Amino acid sequence: MCRMRGRAEAIVETARTAAPTARQPDVGRACAQPRSGACRKAHLHGPHLKREPSPSPQTFVPLITYPDPSSETAVANAISVSKLLDADLHALALEADIPPVSSGLSRLLLNLPEMILDAEKLSAQHGARLLAAAGERAKATAVALTTGVARGQLAVLGETAAEHARYFGSRWLGGRQHGTRMLAEAVVFGAGRPALLLPEEMAVEKLGHIAIASDGSRVAAPAVTDARAFLGRASAISVITVIEEKPLKEKNAGERLAASRRHSGCEAAFVPIRAADCPIAETLQRQALEAGAGLLIMGGYGHSRLRDFVVGGATEGVLSDLRLPVLLSH
Repeated sequence: MCRMRGRAEAIVETARTAAPTARQPDVGRACAQPRSGACRKAHLHGPHLKREPSPSPQTFVPLITYPDPSSETAVANAISVSKLLDADLHALALEADIPPVSSGLSRLLLNLPEMILDAEKLSAQHGARLLAAAGERAKATAVALTTGVARGQLAVLGETAAEHARYFGSRWLGGRQHGTRMLAEAVVFGAGRPALLLPEEMAVEKLGHIAIASDGSRVAAPAVTDARAFLGRASAISVITVIEEKPLKEKNAGERLAASRRHSGCEAAFVPIRAADCPIAETLQRQALEAGAGLLIMGGYGHSRLRDFVVGGATEGVLSDLRLPVLLSH
């Protein structure tokens, strides 16, 4: 009995070793070879499987429609920056919803109901015009664009924009219209995401040289992280620190930040400057422009208490006097 079992096992072993084995794809060995990212992904997924393209990041621009609408330059700049970042764009027209005034005297003397309807109609017309301009510009520059409309009372349109902005990676804000300051504050401090302030007077075509305003504080640190998409495309970086303006916890923080950017493969220099007899925001923007920067990155300091903003000096100055594109991170 034992001899029969041994003979049967020998026959099975002989048949197993003699049968041709199907060769399995040696994915692990193939991928161990140094390859480009695209080649590595092709090997991991197999030669016959279709790879899905990675989605582009989507940016956001809110557009004021009343009383002074955003300019078409602001629209064009938002699309240009999205193009520079290989990003899609969502444009949101903020239309005015003016509550009725229940007063017989106002109806008799001023005809307020009709004035309100006219104002809301004008707001909607401005919104439609701006979204149409955005569509034409986006088509001409091959930027994927989606649009939307949000209605709200003028006093809370900033909060409405901030609520929408939370679902997008970056936000573009531009112009000097009445309400832009309120909108910028609401989005910068209410959305929890970085916001790029775009001056209306200049067309944004490139952002090659980038300046970083840094004092080594916890407010400045997140700005560098939030600016990764910009810093990865920078041709050069200047780290600007204003000395003798306030006590610095770490005196060589600017040089350390410049060194970290050089370690990442970018040309970077530390630029210490002294506070001039002018507001800190003006000093930072002027130095950035003198260095040839097309973008200034800085941390935004501020918080809301009972709907009143307490804003740091540099942030306040940038919001009031914008001279070049500024990325504010809060």
